[in-house]
Amino acid sequence: MTHPRPRYITFDCYGTLTNFQMGPLARGHFADCVPAERMDAFLRDFSAYRLDEVLGAWKPYAEVLDNAVRRTCAKHGIACREGEGARFSEAVPSWGPHPDVPEPLKRVAKEFPLVILSNAANHQIHHNVAKLEAPFHAVFTAEQAQAYKPRMQAFEYMLGQLDARPEELLHVSSSFRYDMMTAHDLGIRDKAWVNRGHEPRGNAFYGFHEIADIGGLPGLLGL
Repeated sequence: MTHPRPRYITFDCYGTLTNFQMGPLARGHFADCVPAERMDAFLRDFSAYRLDEVLGAWKPYAEVLDNAVRRTCAKHGIACREGEGARFSEAVPSWGPHPDVPEPLKRVAKEFPLVILSNAANHQIHHNVAKLEAPFHAVFTAEQAQAYKPRMQAFEYMLGQLDARPEELLHVSSSFRYDMMTAHDLGIRDKAWVNRGHEPRGNAFYGFHEIADIGGLPGLLGL
């Protein structure tokens, strides 16, 4: 096996490194108005609307969530109060990492500069990054890029700030829809998909290494 030797290792944050708890939070919040037999469908729609909301022009993350909550509630015939999404946006900075993240991440950081590209607001992300315990060379947000992943503009912003070429990166993510497909289209050859179980395994066409969690990253890099 040939081990990647990237100039930078770039990461998605929420879901990949940080334990993204939007679904469990919504499950608890709407438990009294969404029947148990419909809850899984409600959460799938909430996830789908969040993706749809980030595909256009940039808007604040709180607005992304507020719109997604409103549209999901409308589809399921549930009353939605104004500003309902704020409850979800305000919870994000409190979330910590998956248990497998800190130790291997610190090990990798001794050999490679680590970078985050996140669909986050500036005021949120640094609370989450601090909980990862590893040093990061740079942290970039959708607010800075004025575009959310999976839009190419977000990745292009990161590449510009790093003064790097796509082939100099190893990009790590647990999401094909938000990260891996766009990374492929931009020419990022080295990609590691973290199989967290929240998305099905993507098509091999996209050319990726699969790891079960961040504990598999040092081995992938030959460390």
